[in-house]
Amino acid sequence: MKLYYLPGACSQAPHIALREIGARFDLIKVDRATKKTATGQDYLRISPNGYVPALELDNGDVLTEASVVLQYVADLAPKAGLIPPCGAFERYRLQMWLNFVSTEIHKGYAPLWTDDAPDSYKKTVKEKLGKRFGYLDEQFREREYLMGRQFTVADIYLFVVTGWAGHFQIDLKQWPALAAWRERIGGRASVKAALEAEG
Repeated sequence: MKLYYLPGACSQAPHIALREIGARFDLIKVDRATKKTATGQDYLRISPNGYVPALELDNGDVLTEASVVLQYVADLAPKAGLIPPCGAFERYRLQMWLNFVSTEIHKGYAPLWTDDAPDSYKKTVKEKLGKRFGYLDEQFREREYLMGRQFTVADIYLFVVTGWAGHFQIDLKQWPALAAWRERIGGRASVKAALEAEG
């Protein structure tokens, strides 16, 4: 398998998941500006939308979209417990969390990455993200992970996107349970290894 990534981008989530299950894979960096891979390939031929992650399987098939790639990776190693089995109600609860992270947190940052967005709008965006972080803080006051006692790919995805907060001067210490959860996740060997590999 090949995982195409940008350091610190949402592709870091499947990177962590692949390390969590002990998978063998090649990590291929993509240049954001040129859309070329570190090996000189045209990344747009791999992922026409041009964004990461893209997971290229050994048979040549390619999966994109972080939440989908995460579910695929988790299903490669069911015993790792990163995802409930197909058909179980808890599987849908996990998908609920993945969708929340994708639409409410990940995409919630979008205006902040835009240079021409007015500061007043960016302030509103940060306030909205703050409400989402407050909701998560409440969850982590009552549970160890998003799914309760089980660490899953939803935690991995959330860890990566909450990590962007500091870039926009959002101090997660305002939400102590969320900050403590991040500290626990950050201590995992798979997380440390992925962060080190991405520099």
